[in-house]
Amino acid sequence: MKTPRVLITAEAVKVVDQLKERYGELMFHQSGGCCDGSQPMCFEKGEFKTGESDVLLGEIAGCEFFMSRDQFEYWKHTQLTIGVTPGRGSSFSLEIPMGIRFITHSRMYTAAEEENLSELRSGVAVE
Repeated sequence: MKTPRVLITAEAVKVVDQLKERYGELMFHQSGGCCDGSQPMCFEKGEFKTGESDVLLGEIAGCEFFMSRDQFEYWKHTQLTIGVTPGRGSSFSLEIPMGIRFITHSRMYTAAEEENLSELRSGVAVE
């Protein structure tokens, strides 16, 4: 089995499930830009336009997880785990009105994990 590049906590899966009930299919994008910096943001699928400047790291809770290619260069040696934390972020992410926000934790891959990473794909959304 390939080493996943992105994981999600059980608590965050519950939040995603609540958001799916309200909004339908979802997607995540993590940039290194303004607002909450590198906070992962959750959108209705297709609401954030991805392209060649993004990479698709994988899926969490049935949602595609994208990252800007520039940001990925800084994070490519780490496995990301998406969780939730109390507090209102200043982004457009769907969970913000719930008084929580998604947060990224990372850890360095072991040598064995890094040799067996899941495939990295272009950031063009899968329809």
